Amino acid sequence: MTTLVLFLTMMLLLKPGAFAHCEVPCGIYNDEMRFTMLEEHIATIEKAINQITALSKESPQNMNQIIRWVMNKEKHAEEMQHIVSQYFMTQRLKLVDKSNADAAKALMTHLTLCHEILVYAMKTKQSTDLDNVAKLKAAVQNFKGSYLKTHKH
Repeated sequence: MTTLVLFLTMMLLLKPGAFAHCEVPCGIYNDEMRFTMLEEHIATIEKAINQITALSKESPQNMNQIIRWVMNKEKHAEEMQHIVSQYFMTQRLKLVDKSNADAAKALMTHLTLCHEILVYAMKTKQSTDLDNVAKLKAAVQNFKGSYLKTHKH
């Protein structure tokens, strides 16, 4: 019980701040870099899950290391959510005239794919199920393919 209280306290106190791209219409964007960052976050989440699983099987369990990996996994999932919501959804996916059916359809596709990324990032925070990591990877790849077809920068 003490370990759980310690863990929850650490999660509340050590929650990292999120830093957005400037949100000023500077025109300086690097979409490819953001996709690389998302892919690196996924690799870190996957490694964290593997470490949590391995450490949980050890006897005695090293709770300090398990907690550190859990915190790391959550931090990277949150950073992914931040990139998707603050960079792509608020800055890069532009509002379109709804009477333009093709543009509206493309925007809806991109928003749906971003939502998938956000949901699977959340699911990686909630568990150590590697199926969620696989779904997260697929969602990022699907969004990247769709997005880069329509956004040349």
